[in-house]
This record gives sequence, structure tokens and C-alpha cells, in this order.
Amino acid sequence: MTERFSGKTVVVTGAGSGIGAATVKRFAAEGANVVLVGRTREKLETLLGEVADKNKLMIHAADVSDAQQVDALFQAVIDRFGRLDVLVNNAGVASGGPIAEVSDDDWKRVMAINVDGVFHCTRAAMPHLQESGGCIVNTSSVSGLGGDWNFATYNTSKGAVSNFTRAVALDYATTGVRVNAVCPSLTRSELTDDMFEKDDLMAKFAERIPMGRGAEPEEVGDVIVFLASDDARFVNGVNLPVDGGLSASNGQPALG
Repeated sequence: MTERFSGKTVVVTGAGSGIGAATVKRFAAEGANVVLVGRTREKLETLLGEVADKNKLMIHAADVSDAQQVDALFQAVIDRFGRLDVLVNNAGVASGGPIAEVSDDDWKRVMAINVDGVFHCTRAAMPHLQESGGCIVNTSSVSGLGGDWNFATYNTSKGAVSNFTRAVALDYATTGVRVNAVCPSLTRSELTDDMFEKDDLMAKFAERIPMGRGAEPEEVGDVIVFLASDDARFVNGVNLPVDGGLSASNGQPALG
């Protein structure tokens, strides 16, 4: 494993499990100082125990939908490490159901975390990223590139993240700050573990994903780290599908 991020500081929201946890581990393995952000401190402490060099890690419990908590987060990061090089906006929640059955509270909860959280963190981080010439990687979704049945709330939030990624990339390109996003399809996590255990459901996904399976979180985390690295130094404003070919086929099952 190389040390592409030695001396650099990375903030990962939604770090407690799934894609976030996998991303933390990869950044840590490549020498970064990593700040683990989540609403549940216990999950972050569990993850901390799984990383070898704990001196380079920092736990910070925060709700990204709360702008004051986010501002306090980035002040704590600067106080501890003195710089910020990478922001990974990964915190997110899902919600399903036809739109006529979606409650106000559920709609607002998804938008507050998936959209407002990305806005709050990006706004607070940007001055520090401009100083370091850093970058942002957002976790959007293939659901932000097209529609899904009975998933309008989540589709709307991730569509916002995808276009936010493009717009902010344009606004800050001349300052040296790059902004990209990954767009995963079905990925194993605490939220989807039960889906991966249902053979009939996974068979339906396998029909539509050309590679025939869902993703493991490390397969998305590795792409996040690539986009944050100098290897991707001329990649900007991209929503990169990490979906086993799903978007290439428009979700259509094989004919034969």
C-alpha cells in the first residue's frame, strides 16, 4: 500500500459503517490523518479499534444536518491537524414508497441529511480546501442519475447531490479545488445486509447488473480514494458510476 496521503487530513462523514468505514480504512492505510464523523459515537469507536495507527485518527460525533455542529466539526479538525485536504460527503439515509404516501417528516429527514448535510459540510470546508488545494468527493448514487420505482424521495436527494457536484466543481475549479462524486448501485451495508440475504431479491438485481452482483463497500471506497488522489488531478465535476455496468445498460436485463 502506498502513502499517497501522508501528511494530509481527510474528513469522512457517515464513517461508522459501509462505504464510509471502508473509505476510512483505505485513507488510513495510505497514511492520511482521518477524521471519522457520524451521529453514533459507538460505531466510530468500533471502527477506530480496527485501524492500526490510531494516532492519526480523530472521532467527532456530529449531525451534518445541523449547520452549527458542522461548523464546530471543521474548527475541531483545524485545531487538531492544522489543515484540511479532502472532504468525503458520505453521510446519507434512504427512504422508499410512492410519493403520495411519503410523510412531511420523512421527506424533510432525507433532504436534511442527504442534501443539506452536503451543503453544510461543503460550505464549511471550502475555505480550508482552497488553502490546501484540496478536493471533495460526494457519495451520490445511480439513483441520482436516473429514476427508480417507489424511490422518489431518495432519487430527488441524490439527483440534487449529483448536480451540486457539477455546479460546485465549476465554481471552484480555478481555485484548485476539485469536486467529484461516486454513484454506487446496490452496495452491502447495515442498511442493505438484509437485502443481500434474500436470494430471490438478489437474483433480480443480478439480472440487471451486468457483473451479476451488488458491490462490496471497499469497491466503492477505493474509487473515492482514487478521486481524492493526485492520480485523478485532472478529473473534476464527474459523477462516476460504480455500479458493475448497471448504468451502461440502462438497467435492462440481458436478453438471453
